[in-house]
Amino acid sequence: MSSLRLLGAAAIIAGVLVISFIILAPHTHDIQAPTPSPAATSVPAVTLHDSYTKGLHTITGTVEAPNACAIVTADAALSEQTSQQSILVRISLSEDSSVCLQLPTAMDFLTTLSAPAHLPIEAVVNDSAASTTVL
Repeated sequence: MSSLRLLGAAAIIAGVLVISFIILAPHTHDIQAPTPSPAATSVPAVTLHDSYTKGLHTITGTVEAPNACAIVTADAALSEQTSQQSILVRISLSEDSSVCLQLPTAMDFLTTLSAPAHLPIEAVVNDSAASTTVL
Protein backbone atom coordinates (compact mmCIF):
# COMPACT_ATOMS: atom_id res chain seq x y z
CA MET A 1 0.00 0.00 0.00
CA SER A 2 2.85 2.37 0.72
CA SER A 3 4.26 1.91 -2.81
CA LEU A 4 0.88 2.97 -4.20
CA ARG A 5 0.98 6.14 -2.08
CA LEU A 6 4.55 6.80 -3.21
CA LEU A 7 3.57 6.45 -6.89
CA GLY A 8 0.54 8.71 -6.36
CA ALA A 9 2.68 11.41 -4.69
CA ALA A 10 5.27 11.17 -7.48
CA ALA A 11 2.53 11.51 -10.12
CA ILE A 12 1.09 14.58 -8.38
CA ILE A 13 4.54 16.23 -8.09
CA ALA A 14 5.33 15.43 -11.74
CA GLY A 15 1.96 16.88 -12.82
CA VAL A 16 2.57 20.08 -10.84
CA LEU A 17 6.04 20.45 -12.40
CA VAL A 18 4.75 19.90 -15.96
CA ILE A 19 1.86 22.34 -15.53
CA SER A 20 4.18 24.94 -13.91
CA PHE A 21 6.63 24.60 -16.80
CA ILE A 22 3.89 25.05 -19.39
CA ILE A 23 2.51 28.14 -17.66
CA LEU A 24 5.80 29.82 -16.68
CA ALA A 25 8.07 29.03 -19.64
CA PRO A 26 8.45 31.87 -22.18
CA HIS A 27 6.66 31.38 -25.45
CA THR A 28 7.86 32.53 -28.87
CA HIS A 29 5.06 35.09 -29.14
CA ASP A 30 6.26 36.66 -25.86
CA ILE A 31 9.69 37.51 -27.31
CA GLN A 32 9.91 40.97 -28.88
CA ALA A 33 11.80 41.53 -32.11
CA PRO A 34 15.10 43.33 -31.59
CA THR A 35 15.05 47.02 -32.44
CA PRO A 36 17.93 48.46 -34.45
CA SER A 37 20.43 50.36 -32.36
CA PRO A 38 20.90 54.08 -33.02
CA ALA A 39 24.51 53.41 -34.01
CA ALA A 40 23.34 51.22 -36.89
CA THR A 41 21.23 53.97 -38.40
CA SER A 42 23.66 56.85 -37.87
CA VAL A 43 25.60 58.46 -40.69
CA PRO A 44 29.27 57.48 -40.80
CA ALA A 45 31.99 59.97 -39.91
CA VAL A 46 34.01 61.35 -42.83
CA THR A 47 37.53 62.79 -42.69
CA LEU A 48 38.64 64.89 -45.67
CA HIS A 49 41.98 66.33 -46.84
CA ASP A 50 42.09 68.81 -49.73
CA SER A 51 45.26 69.35 -51.74
CA TYR A 52 45.02 72.25 -54.23
CA THR A 53 47.53 72.55 -57.09
CA LYS A 54 47.16 74.54 -60.34
CA GLY A 55 43.38 74.75 -60.22
CA LEU A 56 42.87 71.09 -59.30
CA HIS A 57 41.51 69.92 -55.95
CA THR A 58 42.63 66.42 -54.96
CA ILE A 59 40.35 65.35 -52.13
CA THR A 60 41.34 62.28 -50.15
CA GLY A 61 39.69 60.96 -47.07
CA THR A 62 38.34 58.13 -44.99
CA VAL A 63 34.82 57.07 -44.17
CA GLU A 64 33.76 54.66 -41.44
CA ALA A 65 32.22 51.62 -43.11
CA PRO A 66 30.21 48.97 -41.23
CA ASN A 67 32.68 46.25 -42.31
CA ALA A 68 35.81 45.69 -44.39
CA CYS A 69 33.80 44.17 -47.26
CA ALA A 70 31.93 47.43 -48.02
CA ILE A 71 32.69 49.20 -51.30
CA VAL A 72 33.38 52.95 -51.20
CA THR A 73 33.28 55.28 -54.22
CA ALA A 74 33.46 59.07 -54.25
CA ASP A 75 33.01 61.93 -56.70
CA ALA A 76 33.12 65.70 -56.29
CA ALA A 77 31.18 68.52 -57.93
CA LEU A 78 30.62 72.23 -57.48
CA SER A 79 27.49 72.99 -55.49
CA GLU A 80 25.56 76.23 -55.25
CA GLN A 81 22.83 75.23 -52.83
CA THR A 82 23.62 78.28 -50.70
CA SER A 83 24.57 81.80 -51.78
CA GLN A 84 28.24 80.82 -52.13
CA GLN A 85 29.91 78.06 -54.08
CA SER A 86 31.19 74.97 -52.31
CA ILE A 87 32.56 71.57 -53.17
CA LEU A 88 30.19 68.67 -52.58
CA VAL A 89 31.82 65.27 -52.14
CA ARG A 90 29.29 62.50 -52.76
CA ILE A 91 30.37 59.23 -51.15
CA SER A 92 28.64 56.00 -52.01
CA LEU A 93 28.97 53.32 -49.34
CA SER A 94 27.47 50.07 -50.58
CA GLU A 95 26.44 47.28 -48.27
CA ASP A 96 28.19 44.01 -48.99
CA SER A 97 25.85 41.03 -49.26
CA SER A 98 28.46 38.38 -48.49
CA VAL A 99 29.32 37.08 -45.06
CA CYS A 100 31.71 39.54 -43.44
CA LEU A 101 32.79 40.33 -39.90
CA GLN A 102 30.65 43.29 -38.79
CA LEU A 103 33.46 45.43 -37.44
CA PRO A 104 33.56 49.17 -38.28
CA THR A 105 36.47 49.88 -40.62
CA ALA A 106 38.00 53.09 -41.99
CA MET A 107 37.89 52.98 -45.80
CA ASP A 108 39.93 55.35 -48.01
CA PHE A 109 38.71 57.24 -51.08
CA LEU A 110 40.09 59.78 -53.58
CA THR A 111 38.45 62.21 -56.00
CA THR A 112 39.58 65.22 -58.04
CA LEU A 113 37.84 68.38 -59.20
CA SER A 114 38.84 71.48 -61.14
CA ALA A 115 37.56 74.47 -59.13
CA PRO A 116 38.67 77.78 -57.61
CA ALA A 117 40.82 77.74 -54.46
CA HIS A 118 39.57 78.10 -50.86
CA LEU A 119 36.07 76.70 -51.34
CA PRO A 120 34.33 75.05 -48.38
CA ILE A 121 33.89 71.30 -48.64
CA GLU A 122 30.74 69.39 -47.70
CA ALA A 123 30.23 65.63 -47.79
CA VAL A 124 27.22 63.36 -48.13
CA VAL A 125 27.17 59.60 -47.66
CA ASN A 126 24.47 57.77 -49.62
CA ASP A 127 22.66 61.12 -50.10
CA SER A 128 22.57 61.86 -46.33
CA ALA A 129 24.55 64.65 -44.71
CA ALA A 130 27.70 63.33 -43.04
CA SER A 131 29.62 64.51 -40.01
CA THR A 132 32.70 65.92 -41.72
CA THR A 133 36.17 66.74 -40.43
CA VAL A 134 38.40 68.63 -42.87
CA LEU A 135 42.13 68.37 -42.26
